[in-house]
Amino acid sequence: MRRFRSAVTASLISAAILLAILAGCNLQPSEQRKLRTTLFIGVDASGSFKHSGYYDNALTFLAHYIYGHLHELGGLEKPHALFVASVGGKSRSEPKTFHPIHDFEGKDVAQIEADLRTWFPPSDTITDFNPFFQEVARITKERNLVLAPITLMIVTDGVPDAATPSVKAGAQALYEQIDLNPLEYLSRNITIRLTYVSPKVGEQWRTHVPRTRVRLWTVDAEVMKGWKDQIQPGVDTGRQDRFWKWVQDNVDFRVRSKKI
Repeated sequence: MRRFRSAVTASLISAAILLAILAGCNLQPSEQRKLRTTLFIGVDASGSFKHSGYYDNALTFLAHYIYGHLHELGGLEKPHALFVASVGGKSRSEPKTFHPIHDFEGKDVAQIEADLRTWFPPSDTITDFNPFFQEVARITKERNLVLAPITLMIVTDGVPDAATPSVKAGAQALYEQIDLNPLEYLSRNITIRLTYVSPKVGEQWRTHVPRTRVRLWTVDAEVMKGWKDQIQPGVDTGRQDRFWKWVQDNVDFRVRSKKI
């Protein structure tokens, strides 16, 4: 009798283990383990971006963008880690302060925008993307964030400045000198999103910036400035469904990998 009970118990345990294995096999990879994105945000605080007329619009949008992601509004993903820094400075290779996610948690949109305007006044004389990309790579490696998807979202006119006065800002050669190599193998999924660029600048990035695995998405300034039209007056930020859908469809659009 004891042998019979032991055999039945062993059979039930084996069946339970088998069912658990089968259930696990039926899960999609994203359901088994979904890695949250690491989000780096770059702010073009140069005088040229200020003079473009889009700087103020961009800072207000960025405050909403950060708040929306932190609170997962409208289906936006909350990042595992968030860092915000300027793109450029008073001189080339100037060290940057990357503000972590903790500097934004517990704040509303207005408070986030006030901080962004304090940290990133439009007084930089140079827009230099390479030091920003290098710092992103360093932080990613030091914090062991290499396994998760990585997104770089940059508000900028996208025009690189020249190191010498003889070269005109925005020349094709300057786009060719933008170095994405530090980013290429940081993650299996790494995307750069440039917002507030002109159609011509977006084409320059897509055509002349060397890249292999990095995904690139550009949003024209004329499109970006229309985000305010999606805001419904008198409706709470968390219930601005039309606006958050606009963000997903235009800024956080899922970019396909570049065919090699």
